[in-house]
Amino acid sequence: MQRHWKYSSSQAPWALPSSGAIMGILNATPDSFSDGGLYTSLESALDQALRMIDEGAHIIDIGGESTRPGADDVSHDEEIARTIPLIRALRAARGEARISIDTRHASVAEAALEAGADIINDVSGLRDPAMRALCAKYRCGIILMHMQGEPKSMQEKPQYRDIVSEVHDYFAQQIALAQQDGIACASICIDPGIGFGKTSTHNLELIANLEQLRPSPEIPIMMALSRKRFMGEILGSTELGRSPLATASMTLLSAERGAELHRVHDVAACAQALQLRAALTT
Repeated sequence: MQRHWKYSSSQAPWALPSSGAIMGILNATPDSFSDGGLYTSLESALDQALRMIDEGAHIIDIGGESTRPGADDVSHDEEIARTIPLIRALRAARGEARISIDTRHASVAEAALEAGADIINDVSGLRDPAMRALCAKYRCGIILMHMQGEPKSMQEKPQYRDIVSEVHDYFAQQIALAQQDGIACASICIDPGIGFGKTSTHNLELIANLEQLRPSPEIPIMMALSRKRFMGEILGSTELGRSPLATASMTLLSAERGAELHRVHDVAACAQALQLRAALTT
């Protein structure tokens, strides 16, 4: 089933590529777990954004606050200062680019939308009524993620009775709240939140049962697996877990199980892997 996503009020619904859509990660932060500090200047960040687009990224996801386990909060002003100049620069350089802001704060999200972003990638899953009101006002695309707890403490003994049913029910609940506040279901994409308040066993169970997480058939699923710690735990090496091969392999497995979008650091490797998979399935 080909799914569509109304990611922008000014664009027709996007027919998601059958091979899979790629979201390139661009962290304009000093402390993200994998690429923190690499793209803190506007020039280096813009170069990386353009490079990822050329390598096959369909969306660039720009973040100004690390949400790795144990991360400290940053001020909204600091988050805005890290992200808004880059959004404006990317919109000026590639007018057709799809741009996402990775934030859980409504004030940052509004500044990003005003600067040219299309999508809000909210790791807190629209818990904040102000974020829901903002999304309804701008009719933007939304990535609604599941997270148990808060970034600083989420990996302190996460527990579930039945993680698949609990994550499914969370999505159903949050989407119902969003619709009550005037958000169209067609604008929502869900993200199971791999590594956000979950053990390796929890992560694997979610990946194995992706289709069961969809609260309704038309909603697309995004997987953010890139360089996640659980792959290093499986392979017995942090270095191997952060390799492009590990991410590309798990990306293919999630695509087989129904994921339509893939949020990654290593765009070229995942684009090539998905292209090879598409040659066998079309």
